[in-house]
Amino acid sequence: MGRNLRNVSLWVAIFLAFILMFKMMTQSGRVEKKDIITVLKLGNAGKIVGPVVDRGQLLTGKFKADDGTEQRFECAYMGTPKDWGLAEWALKNDILYEANPRSELIGSILIQVLLPIAILVVLWIFLMRQFQSGSNKAMSFGKSRAKLVTEGQVKVSFDDVAGIDEVKEELIEIIQFLKDPAKFSRLGGKIPKGALLYGPPGTGKTLIARAVATEASVPFFSISGSDFVEMFVGVGASRVRDLFEQGKKAKPCLIYIDEIDAVGRHRFTGIGGGHDEREQTLNQLLVELDGFASNEGVIVMASTNRPDVLDPALLRPGRFDRQIRVDLPDLIGREKILDVHTKPLKMAKDVSLKQIARGTPGFSGADLANLCNEAALLAARNNKDTVEISDLEEAKDRVMMGPERRSLAMSEKERESTAYHEAGHALVAKLLPGHDSKVHKVTIIPRGRTLGVTALLPVEETHSQSRTQLLSYLVHMMGGRAAEKVKFNDFTTGAANDLQRATDLAHRMVCDFGMSEKLGPRTFGEQSAQVFLGKDLTRERNFSEETASLIDAEVQELLNSAYQQAKDILEKHRDVLERISEALLERETLDGDDLDRVIAGETLPPLFKGNHDRPQRTAPEVTRRARGKAASPALRDPTVQPS
Repeated sequence: MGRNLRNVSLWVAIFLAFILMFKMMTQSGRVEKKDIITVLKLGNAGKIVGPVVDRGQLLTGKFKADDGTEQRFECAYMGTPKDWGLAEWALKNDILYEANPRSELIGSILIQVLLPIAILVVLWIFLMRQFQSGSNKAMSFGKSRAKLVTEGQVKVSFDDVAGIDEVKEELIEIIQFLKDPAKFSRLGGKIPKGALLYGPPGTGKTLIARAVATEASVPFFSISGSDFVEMFVGVGASRVRDLFEQGKKAKPCLIYIDEIDAVGRHRFTGIGGGHDEREQTLNQLLVELDGFASNEGVIVMASTNRPDVLDPALLRPGRFDRQIRVDLPDLIGREKILDVHTKPLKMAKDVSLKQIARGTPGFSGADLANLCNEAALLAARNNKDTVEISDLEEAKDRVMMGPERRSLAMSEKERESTAYHEAGHALVAKLLPGHDSKVHKVTIIPRGRTLGVTALLPVEETHSQSRTQLLSYLVHMMGGRAAEKVKFNDFTTGAANDLQRATDLAHRMVCDFGMSEKLGPRTFGEQSAQVFLGKDLTRERNFSEETASLIDAEVQELLNSAYQQAKDILEKHRDVLERISEALLERETLDGDDLDRVIAGETLPPLFKGNHDRPQRTAPEVTRRARGKAASPALRDPTVQPS
């Protein structure tokens, strides 16, 4: 703090010195030269203002110009003041006359000349010292900004990383390469030079790099990809060289580059040229990774969520020998991640992390960390001593569907329309044969940017879907619009998002998945990388106008068929649709069990006072739920149906 204060004070002093020099120069520049006769005439005319200073054959003072402004003058004269009668002249015209010796004049001139020179000398010495000093000084922008992570500096270990066991095994092996290279090289093998971590955002790429820094007993240099490129030409390449020079001095060591796509994008990404500075930096990075000079003992790790935009030369073996995908966690991985993030929290004894893990498919590690934190904040807001399962469920809904907006003013007509819309989604999902998802929750409380939400959770986690499953999704998406038609014989804008997603899914079924019976098993439209767009993917049309008409007709047929099927289901079970809508208008939120009771015609348990989301259950019901007999099945990716 004291050092920074001294630096600030020094720069403030330099700034004030420049202002003083500028003022002195501008003041001296506005002085008007006059001869002695003119000065005497100005005095006789009463235009001399203030004192006249005689510095020995040099008069200085002020006079009134013709435009009424006051200006400074200087007058050099020969002889003595007595020869010109200056004292009598000043007395006659009531002018204050001051006579200063020549020594004072010489001192004034020395101050005006030598002070700026002295200031410039001090500035020059200061800047030269800054140029010659180490990092964090002026002219040090060519030095690497990598941070050396020492042992004990980072508190994250492999025990804090869960859900990505295969990735941990790969990186543990790299650490062992550095600790005991003879174990792996005794058969003639070579230590890998680099490992690239890639995958969706929030999956723990940077976190596991921090864990590697803790576990490795070797120097660990950490830098961001954006730290290489600056406004100065050649700085990025210089920093790359400096980084690897530091690594060679400290080998064996690890170098970690976060968000490498900032500097490793595909070269020549512009028409007639590209970003020359970034490409020079990338070229230097390629040379350092695997060039003429050997960098044995220096292993490079990097992470990105855009591997598609990286230059192919960066990804070849010999540079990044291992490309490790860090994917979204599965059910077991999510449970382990929840266990890590709930350790610092005061959890209730009856909390089942497996239940939360089954209800959060598609969540990344960052999403699960946010869920645990939101649950802790909700419990603290409600003055609870521990975090309960209800807090985790509410936090999950907030992450999946957005925060509640109970203060949003809605008319009764809007509430009724929203209730029937969401009831249509829920009822179609319940009654549609072959639908592989269960209704998790239905609500007409506005959440996020929607007026109502129907949240679905798949029965089991799958990585591919059949045509029957996709058709059932289309029917489900049309449930809200069909319910509006059945009840009001009218439509609202609430189905806009449903229609958009349904159209996109139908188009992909025809063009990407080859699921059209008329067009057959082929795809339409080729994905191509536009170089001038920085390797972004676009779709090129590779079919005729006649085929385009057939595609449009097939997409329209899928949508019309799905809408008609949803409408037929709702018209056949209109009484159930009415019951679900009335229950939503009364309670605002129904979970999967409540929805089953309404469909079966049973009476719902009474509500807690002042809380429409927590029905009062009897003791036997609570016991049955604890045993899992009335609970919803295990679920996969959440399919949220906003109104």
